[in-house]
Amino acid sequence: MQWGPGTVITSVVTVTISIAITLFILNEEDLETRALLDIWGEQDVQTALDGNFRNSHVYRDVACRLGEMGFERTPEQCRIRVKSLKRQYYQAKEGTKKNGQYHKICKFYDEMERILSNRPHIDPQDMMDSTAIGDETMDGTEEEGDVGIDHPQEAYVESTGECSYAEHPVKLEYPPLPIPVTVGNSTTPRQNNIQSGLSGTRPKRSKKRYTNLSLDKLMEKFLEQSMEAEENFYKYEEQRLRVEDRRREAEHSRELQMLQVLGQMFARISSPAATPAPPHSHPSQMAPPTAATHPPHVHHHHRPAEHPNRGMASAPAHPLVIERSFSLGNAMQRSAENLLPLVRNIVPPLTQKKHKGQDGRVGIIGGCREYTGAPYFAAISALKVGADLSHVFCTKDAATVIKSYSPELIVHPVLDGSNAVDEVEKWLPRLHSIVVGPGLGRDDKLLKNAKEIIEKSKARDIPIIIDADGLWLVAQQPSVIQGYQKGILTPNFMEFSRLYEAVHHEPLDSRDNQRSVMQLSAAMGNLTVVLKGEEDIITDGNRVIVCSQEGSGRRCGGQGDLLSGSLGVLAHWAFSVPAETMKSTTPPLVAAYGACALTRQCNRQAFHKHGRATTTSDMIQEIGSAFKTLFES
Repeated sequence: MQWGPGTVITSVVTVTISIAITLFILNEEDLETRALLDIWGEQDVQTALDGNFRNSHVYRDVACRLGEMGFERTPEQCRIRVKSLKRQYYQAKEGTKKNGQYHKICKFYDEMERILSNRPHIDPQDMMDSTAIGDETMDGTEEEGDVGIDHPQEAYVESTGECSYAEHPVKLEYPPLPIPVTVGNSTTPRQNNIQSGLSGTRPKRSKKRYTNLSLDKLMEKFLEQSMEAEENFYKYEEQRLRVEDRRREAEHSRELQMLQVLGQMFARISSPAATPAPPHSHPSQMAPPTAATHPPHVHHHHRPAEHPNRGMASAPAHPLVIERSFSLGNAMQRSAENLLPLVRNIVPPLTQKKHKGQDGRVGIIGGCREYTGAPYFAAISALKVGADLSHVFCTKDAATVIKSYSPELIVHPVLDGSNAVDEVEKWLPRLHSIVVGPGLGRDDKLLKNAKEIIEKSKARDIPIIIDADGLWLVAQQPSVIQGYQKGILTPNFMEFSRLYEAVHHEPLDSRDNQRSVMQLSAAMGNLTVVLKGEEDIITDGNRVIVCSQEGSGRRCGGQGDLLSGSLGVLAHWAFSVPAETMKSTTPPLVAAYGACALTRQCNRQAFHKHGRATTTSDMIQEIGSAFKTLFES
């Protein structure tokens, strides 16, 4: 075939144009990867990753900063992409020992060399082995559950076009080609001889097998197969996550059914008709002889419901448990004092290695035209206790007023919008806890949106504190939070009475508040309940803690919002520490006790300065010194 000058020129121009187009596309796709490397390669990020086995918060911060640059990625996608790039780098670095040009297989070799050159050397073979033994990471062990995994099937490679060497190592194999050998005037393939030679001792392959393909062609085939392998991986991962979601939904449904059945059983047991008193018995005969620990008003027909988890209709076990573990004397005071060290243990230390948002991002669901102070008090209290960011999701006409109170708050005017739930749900992956109710109001639309936000938050397994008008919603529909172990209710006496009557369908007996609080907690699936009053009564249905920290006689509006906002932060801290830190106490109990003690200390200090003129704003100014007095001295 003869090639003329015109043919050669046309071919060269075509190839040049193709190369130019390809380079342009790759450069556009490389922008996001280079932005990720710039953030991940920063000294403070690398310092946070070194030796830290709980590093999901670092990748959350990386994903957040990447989103600010216009690239929306989840923390898990960022982690997988960094992991892939590191394995590419170590493979290329290992290959460079044999072939000085081998580092060209890693497009970002120079950037990775700059970042990782100061870090401890990792054997590349260990990187390959980690693919077989599990999903390990060079930056520490990943947190379980978590944490920020939204849609890992949206592979990072979709927008970058890069392959992941580590996730699916690809080995290029090509079928044996018959080599024609001329015998006389005929040409016969020597296929059989070649195959027979391969069946014996397999010698090292020479580089001649690649002579038919250029380096560009080899790279193209390699990238195609790698991309296909990654797509298959994420497809299977998506299927696994769907199956896991269905399993969780089924398990949650079964738990709700069991709670409903138990509630019906206890309702029958506690009814007077089910347990008639003996004809010659008298309430005074049923009461223990010591009036200090067993008030004489505890009648026989109330006792079956006093401890529903034991299922005993007539045994007075519950009052004895209270007498033994939390008597009204010194034993209860000592138990409460023992909780202060536990609260101190959950307070995270302040170090220079931390990033914004690591110590807590709290969301306040509330705020309407009539009530703008309550969400502000809750949000600013969360910041002063130690949260890094505080969000307020309120109605449109309340946003400007709340924002004018303080520039530190992040205000979202979305709560009364048609897509309010979707707008709030977009922020839930970035929040560590939510407080529902301060300034919410009782508008049907706002209550409906609040209910759906609670459901979305439960699905993300984050602590939920419900106060004020949020408790009105729970009284109307107890199932919205029933059985959720990371939920905490903070009613005052009137709100508690409404809740008790809604759940038990009978008037509240106010003569024994401890027993009533435990009954409500048990009926709500051992939900943590904080009854605010002269003494704050805290229970999870199994044990009672009384916070009698000295306060003052001043009761001004907004004190409950200070408690709920600080509780949102403390709940996040309590659930973040290892379980052994809690000893025999649950995280919600420790967090609730800390919030109650802090609120009372603030009230005491503010009253000492302002007396009868004390307001919640005065109490908020005392949060810093009160916190130091209780938990840092």
